[in-house]
Amino acid sequence: MSDDETRVTWRVVVVDDHQMFRSGVKHDIGGKAHIVGEGEDVPTAVAAILATVPDVVLLDVHLPGGGGSEVINQVHASLPEVKFLALSVSDSAEDVIGVIRAGARGYVTKSISSAELVDAIARVAEGDAVFSPRLAGFVLDAFSGGIDISSIDEDLDRLSTREREVLRLIARGYQYKEIARELFISIKTVETHVSSVLRKLQLSNRHQLTRWATDRKLV
Repeated sequence: MSDDETRVTWRVVVVDDHQMFRSGVKHDIGGKAHIVGEGEDVPTAVAAILATVPDVVLLDVHLPGGGGSEVINQVHASLPEVKFLALSVSDSAEDVIGVIRAGARGYVTKSISSAELVDAIARVAEGDAVFSPRLAGFVLDAFSGGIDISSIDEDLDRLSTREREVLRLIARGYQYKEIARELFISIKTVETHVSSVLRKLQLSNRHQLTRWATDRKLV
């Protein structure tokens, strides 16, 4: 029997908010992994994963709707066996520790080669933990006390990049129309983001939102 016949093809879901990047990943690894779904934000990612139950999810850290950690939290609530490999342009300690704490089995940066990515997928699928060399140091430092993981805010992790921008402007005293002009979005979109932030942070009004951001020195 040939190697191709005996080779295991892992079932993978690709999650990233950039369609061109998803297409590139599918092209690069499609012959060595079975791409069964994809997502561009938290809701579409969770839906694709629950529908296909893949072996591994390639997950970007920063996603609209709450970020990669929120995807992991929602999926693991019903499918704890699904394994996640973070694949991100970010190499910050906060992003690495945050997504690992949520339950990812590994974290590699987007500078990884196609062959290395295929190998990482296989290792995570088989139960190993996989990290780019520099990022492994962050994880070791966190467990040894070298990084204060208590400073990583789970509530803030739930917010998308745009929601964080709106939050900071609200906390600085901007009115909705000023935020819309600053971010080149409509007032209706600002209202939607504010409602989402209030819901995710379990706050009731703008005053509480401002105090929350001030307490965390986000202003």
